[in-house]
Amino acid sequence: MKTSRIATIHIQPASEMIDRAASGALAAVRSGKYEGEHFGFESPAALFRSITPKRWELLGRLQQTGPLGIRALARELERDFRRVHDDVTALLQIGLIEKTDDGKVWVPFREIRTDFVIKSAAA
Repeated sequence: MKTSRIATIHIQPASEMIDRAASGALAAVRSGKYEGEHFGFESPAALFRSITPKRWELLGRLQQTGPLGIRALARELERDFRRVHDDVTALLQIGLIEKTDDGKVWVPFREIRTDFVIKSAAA
């Protein structure tokens, strides 16, 4: 499965996430161009609670292999089926992976980018 979709993960306050989503949707409608998909987290802690190192590894493996069943993915990762199932469920809820018609999971993005800045309180 080839895809040209791009995901960008942001860390920013909820109000900024809403503004970004609204302006991005408006720009896409005006231009008729795909503007990518955006996933927001309010803090680095929220991001790293949701996308743990094991989940990053899972995303990377799916990008390498393409669609897999959860059992096959667990074998690829050399991890317990139940833990992989839990990680797949979490990533499905976030929207970073999707299911195919035959029940396999895959990463529908050509790229997953992270975009966040940590600013000084004095800035």
